Amino acid sequence: MKTALIFGSSGLVGKNLLSQVINNSNYSKIKIFVRSSPDISDRKIEIINTDFKDLEIIKNLITGDDCFFCIGTTKKNSPDKKEYRRIELDLPKQIAQITKSNNVKSFLFVSSGFADPKNSGEYLKYKGLVEEEIKRLKFEKIGILRPSFLLGNRKEKRVGEKIGIFIFKLLSPLFFGPLKKMKPISAEIVANSMIKIANNNKSKTIYESNEIVELCNS
Repeated sequence: MKTALIFGSSGLVGKNLLSQVINNSNYSKIKIFVRSSPDISDRKIEIINTDFKDLEIIKNLITGDDCFFCIGTTKKNSPDKKEYRRIELDLPKQIAQITKSNNVKSFLFVSSGFADPKNSGEYLKYKGLVEEEIKRLKFEKIGILRPSFLLGNRKEKRVGEKIGIFIFKLLSPLFFGPLKKMKPISAEIVANSMIKIANNNKSKTIYESNEIVELCNS
């Protein structure tokens, strides 16, 4: 029986992940690192409160088997450039480094389609840089998931994203071959595949959006 570590359990992917890990028999304990206590409760859950600004305070608590990192933000929620960089780049890199130093075996990361450390846009660039750091750390198991537009019920309204998803849904029948990875994907499917990756014996590390769906359905 394993211990799961979840960062971002209140987000779109994270909340789906938490409910699925609770019902997964491979895990007897779930450590969730949160700013405020979640609505969900279960005997498996250990709540660790943090503002994620001084990781030294929680460093010794970041121990277990599989770390699932689902934290992310938007320019709207984090308009300050330094804060945006801290959440999208510095925080995931630091958590990955701590988990590695604490001998956590697996690191699963929600990245993005077209993530690229050389991209001119901050979002895709930061995701790509985090991917590089995770690979450099050489965990026993690495799962980098690159979903397209995420489908699901968010707490906050993202008008631009909703318009994008609507358009991509209309165009989905045209996405085949190399374009398959651009189809919108359910957050529930992403969460399911994260757990599958953590518990399979495959050496594959990067999963494009269409591959996430295929893994979930396998």
